[in-house]
Amino acid sequence: MKCHICDGEVKGATSDMPFKLEANRIVIFKNLPVLQCDQCGEYLLEDAVMKRVEEMLDRIDASAELEIVRYAA
Repeated sequence: MKCHICDGEVKGATSDMPFKLEANRIVIFKNLPVLQCDQCGEYLLEDAVMKRVEEMLDRIDASAELEIVRYAA
């Protein structure tokens, strides 16, 4: 697949990625599967991965300011 920004090659990779939920709540997903451009670094999340992330976010402790979660499919 080609990158929509620079036409580089998009390949499967894993990355640690933060999600800001509210003004002072951050969840960091470790080993998140992404599609990443080998030239510019732009990344995409596949629909199935984003759905799983949303499900996991729904179960996060609402009182935690910082949570680190290891992604598991």
